[in-house]
Amino acid sequence: MAYLPPHKRRSGGSDPAPPTSSLASLSISSSSPRGRHQPRPSNNKIIHAVGCVSRWSPLPPFSPDSDDAESFRLEPFACEPVERKTGSKPLVLSLSSPKASSGSSAEAAAAAIADRFLPELLAAAQRATHHVSPDKEESEVVKLSLVARVGKVLFQPGGLHVSLDSLRDAAKAGNEGSKSHVHKSFYTNVPRECFEDMEQSTVKLMGLEFDSSKEHYHVKIFDKHRSDSTMSCKCTLQQDGKLAIHKVELNQIRHLVEDISCLSQDLDLRLMLRTKRILKNLDPEVENAIQSLVSSAILDPNVKGGLRWPLGKGSIGERFSIVGVWHTTYKAFRNETLRFKLRHADRFDHRRSTGEVSNEVSFKLIGISNRLEEGNKEVDSVKEMLESAVRMIWDSALCYKMAH
Repeated sequence: MAYLPPHKRRSGGSDPAPPTSSLASLSISSSSPRGRHQPRPSNNKIIHAVGCVSRWSPLPPFSPDSDDAESFRLEPFACEPVERKTGSKPLVLSLSSPKASSGSSAEAAAAAIADRFLPELLAAAQRATHHVSPDKEESEVVKLSLVARVGKVLFQPGGLHVSLDSLRDAAKAGNEGSKSHVHKSFYTNVPRECFEDMEQSTVKLMGLEFDSSKEHYHVKIFDKHRSDSTMSCKCTLQQDGKLAIHKVELNQIRHLVEDISCLSQDLDLRLMLRTKRILKNLDPEVENAIQSLVSSAILDPNVKGGLRWPLGKGSIGERFSIVGVWHTTYKAFRNETLRFKLRHADRFDHRRSTGEVSNEVSFKLIGISNRLEEGNKEVDSVKEMLESAVRMIWDSALCYKMAH
């Protein structure tokens, strides 16, 4: 039988779960000692800074007493990637009756979220801006940004029974900065009908203007000499069919993650403070290897990720190797304080031989991001901007059925 490279092989129903780009998994809360970045293994795209806090809470919140059975319930959620991996549907928290959502206005929700999130945001921004070492200043451009994503908060039973009591404990663990053993993921692949509707409805409701529409190929390269991260070459397609490298980035670093199950809405909300790391002044050996690997890629719309490599051309010696590829197209809209992006992504992970296609919606809160990066943390002003952004997202992007 002729050799078939991994990226040409089609998946069956028994394949392992896809990479975590649209299924971002972590324990519900973590808080580590402050210090330098503490990266995870190189095959994991998610890196958390030391001191990163990851929390979850429902809105409306659990009641002060222990009897929430009349207000909340856990129900199965159809999610093929999770079901393929675990053999069972994950769970979502929902309201027992529509009456339970009364009073969940955008104004009240925005105020509650800002009150909870703002203190941690200011603390995380201070940690992020103070923990850039001198050597990294020479080799990296580091950009701090606050982003909001929409999706669904999923709970996976696994070996632990998931109940309202365990979720109550998980929400409390987040407030106390300790760990919960309930396994949570944030699934960012939104339904196609919702994705398509947002291009018209959300842009109109939020008063945004068209910013840009682009197509990129992201070639993921592993360097054994940089084992704590993966290089991502963002490339554009030229008229001659060849790829041109636009920039080279390392894994983003998360400093704060706040997940909210928005129980009166169709979608949930994630707020995240992260830094993007763009490499500069590349070592000649690294630059030559990157150029060689990217130039060897063959455009092929019939394979996952849109690119393939001839046999033997996916690595250079024992040091550099292709570990993944993304093909993304997006449209972006903006105003003075935020940027709204609708991204379609086709991904393939060479190490796991798994792929996924997803529709993702995100907001970059550029007004707040610029203030935090500049060190301007005037509390009242940042809070007002945060409430305004959350209010617009709540009204415009968390429901399937949006007004045209």
